[in-house]
Amino acid sequence: MRSRKFLKAEQAPLAWDAPGLLAGVDEAGRGPLAGPVVAAAVILDDQHPIRGLADSKTLTALQRERLHDQIMAQALCCSIAQASVEEIDTHNILQATMLAMRRAVEGLRLKPTKVLVDGNRLPQLDVLAEAIVKGDARVKAISAASILAKVHRDRLCEQLHQEFPHYGFAGHKGYGTPEHLEALLQHGACVHHRRSFSPVAAALARMAPTVPVVQVESPLPAVSVQAQVVAIELRPAP
Repeated sequence: MRSRKFLKAEQAPLAWDAPGLLAGVDEAGRGPLAGPVVAAAVILDDQHPIRGLADSKTLTALQRERLHDQIMAQALCCSIAQASVEEIDTHNILQATMLAMRRAVEGLRLKPTKVLVDGNRLPQLDVLAEAIVKGDARVKAISAASILAKVHRDRLCEQLHQEFPHYGFAGHKGYGTPEHLEALLQHGACVHHRRSFSPVAAALARMAPTVPVVQVESPLPAVSVQAQVVAIELRPAP
């Protein structure tokens, strides 16, 4: 009689992914009302692990700065890219984010075998890719990318603050805080604001004065003329 142990088949786990370099990708700046959306791609060096990598949102600013410098020094390669405010307003924020991610991957000095992207959507890439929900907390390479993207964008916002201090970019980093919305109502939008975002459009609409109707004397029927200011551009503070 055949032994029972032969009646149950056993299957070894199969690794479908080809061996090679693995890149993590994440973005920063989808929600703010101003500034570009930034994406980063990172290929870590397994021989030189970096301690403390985590979702950038769970780290303090000092921790992010420290890890940013370690990643830049110890990773096999890194790439940071962005999509401009004009591209966000033209294509929408989702497509602009995908564009920034694609640019970040294409900017890597080494070509990865596979790309792991935080979230549930993938940019168009010419390599194998996988979207991982909450990947910035689960995959070290994505955590590293999230830190690079966040630090880079925060530094951009500090530069915007120097250019337009009355908006407070250094504090709110472009997000729609009450202070930022109040500044929009007082000063209008600057060249770095995303006009396709409803709070910016609403603030501009509230500021737009309507010119009084002018009656034109003519043998023809009276004609009413109206004009409306669509947007207000501010120049940098001296």
